[in-house]
Amino acid sequence: MKIKKAVFPVAGLGTRFLPATKASPKEMLPLIDKPLVQYVVEEAVASGIEQILFVTGRGKRAIEDHFDISVELEAHLYDKGKDQELSRVREIAEMVEMFYVRQRQALGLGHAILCAKDFIGNEPFAVLLGDDIIDSERPCLRQLLDVFQVHGQSVLALEKVPMENISSYGCVRAEKVSERVFDVKDMVEKPKREEAPSDMAIIGRYVLTPRIFEILEQQEPGKGGEIQLTDAILKLSREEKVYGCLFEGLRHDCGDKLGFLKATVDMALKRDEFRSEFEAYLRQRLG
Repeated sequence: MKIKKAVFPVAGLGTRFLPATKASPKEMLPLIDKPLVQYVVEEAVASGIEQILFVTGRGKRAIEDHFDISVELEAHLYDKGKDQELSRVREIAEMVEMFYVRQRQALGLGHAILCAKDFIGNEPFAVLLGDDIIDSERPCLRQLLDVFQVHGQSVLALEKVPMENISSYGCVRAEKVSERVFDVKDMVEKPKREEAPSDMAIIGRYVLTPRIFEILEQQEPGKGGEIQLTDAILKLSREEKVYGCLFEGLRHDCGDKLGFLKATVDMALKRDEFRSEFEAYLRQRLG
């Protein structure tokens, strides 16, 4: 079955980036000249996704406006003869079908996914978290979808992280199936280093079967009083297989200030119009 739908949970408050996110969603923070959320949407579209549902909250209207048609802006660019800019603006509104639903209470990632139940229906779907910007030759989500096409079961994106950082992630105990595919046997949310089952962390890309909704509906609040997606996936793994895909690519944690700065530098160095002058500037500053 081809997976056509993806869910983007974007209702979080983005408190780590205050005061920048006081009146603007963290997903709209610019990475060079595009907001973070656009990079993730482009990954989904490049992976074959045809419909996207944003699970939003208060103060997230800017996301909807960004992906909508802007009649006034387009008319202004047309009148000024700025054809390249006009084309780029139009492409944003036309790249994929967008839908929106509001998560009225901040009850966790699991609850945000549950808000998508009516939109998804009885079919497998993808989930992408906007904090993770993944630079890869083959889109990260496409790598997960390829695993799904082979096994027909849920797939989690995995990344090896230093053990001193493992307590910041959910991580897995898993058995190797092939070079980059694993059969997930257990998951632990933010374990102490000495209690972590491996160095493979769960990253913000998922392919899930619709059975997850029934589990989430019965899920008791976990850590922090929230409905945890990791807990629900663990229960799912006891009923059907859950696989992990050790994706190829470089992940930038843009939910963290330092990670955001690193992403800005790396993305700028990849751009032809910036690279030579920007690299020279960095060498001068660091030299």
